[in-house]
Amino acid sequence: MRAVVCREATLDLAERPSPEPGRGQVLVEVLRCGICGSDLHARHHADELAEVASEAGYDGAMRSDQEVVLGHELCGEIDEHGPGSRKSVPAGTPVVALPLLRGDGVVHPIGLSAAAPGGYAEQLVVEESLAFAVPNGLAPDRAALTEPLAVGLHAVRRGEVGKRTVAIVIGCGPIGLGMILMLKARGVRHVVASDLSPGRRALAERCGADVVVDPATDSPYAGCPDAGHLMTAPAAFETAIGVTERLRRLPVPWEPVWRAAEALGAGPKAPVVFECVGVPGMIDGIVAGAPMFSRVVVVGVCMGADRIRPALGINKEVELRFVLGYTPLEYRDALHMLADGEVDPTPLVTGTVGLLGVESAFDALGDPEVHAKILIDPKSPAERPVAA
Repeated sequence: MRAVVCREATLDLAERPSPEPGRGQVLVEVLRCGICGSDLHARHHADELAEVASEAGYDGAMRSDQEVVLGHELCGEIDEHGPGSRKSVPAGTPVVALPLLRGDGVVHPIGLSAAAPGGYAEQLVVEESLAFAVPNGLAPDRAALTEPLAVGLHAVRRGEVGKRTVAIVIGCGPIGLGMILMLKARGVRHVVASDLSPGRRALAERCGADVVVDPATDSPYAGCPDAGHLMTAPAAFETAIGVTERLRRLPVPWEPVWRAAEALGAGPKAPVVFECVGVPGMIDGIVAGAPMFSRVVVVGVCMGADRIRPALGINKEVELRFVLGYTPLEYRDALHMLADGEVDPTPLVTGTVGLLGVESAFDALGDPEVHAKILIDPKSPAERPVAA
């Protein structure tokens, strides 16, 4: 079969043996595979990624001197069942699959390990238990977006964003755009999007952002001026004194009133900020600029060492959360949200390319004004991205 292999940051089209499904696995013919920001990072920063993965207890991540087939945002068609399979989803069925694969007693990330070749190929192997039939005749170019949208869904849930909470998305690349889609699908009423690129800001509007900001000229944290956020420590101190004064004038003990108000969710209003850029300095910049008591959810993958000032975060009582991936249930839910029309991912996909054009697609993705998400169609002859 044909596959695009990455080695020493070089992408080459090669002939490789057709993979064989193991026990409880299925062979899938690839219909579409998305190019993810993680793939762009892995091409040039494989060794750094591997070192971080090793510190987290996994030693099978791709290294720059290995031949690796990238690609984990996939939609395909079941071609063959391996031994011991339940065959609950018959051959010929379009599926999407969580990109995890068992091998040699270890679970490997598909497309980010030499032990689990990915979807930049005509075929790949996935776990039968992690393959989900594509419902409602959902087209492959939409079904392939299940994985990045599941990332967005997971981040929204980890951020505990209420419908009336202001959500601020910093960075409107594919992950940021997916965040906006999922926030709006979950009923969040006020979504502020921030990006330096005019093209990305236009896509953010198409994805449903209520306010779009150029951070070179305006602060994203002023995107909802009537939200009642406290911007400084003195403002928070004054609020504490004022509330206490009013409560202590009541003809009843003030402590139970305060406790009851806390139980009902009263307290300073603050946004949830999603960091979707992943470059050094972004986290500290958000902590410095965001309102008091903000919750910051880090979704962007920063490949370099970073520096933050804990004392500033403490003084502003900023909550910092990091997220990775999604659960199998979130993945399934993202698929059905797509299939049921709850999410329209049309703005995300800006081009399609064949296996011959993967390197040109990587180059094109370096220009934020031209492309956001490019899909690979292994049957396409396109050597350059074709507009979606």
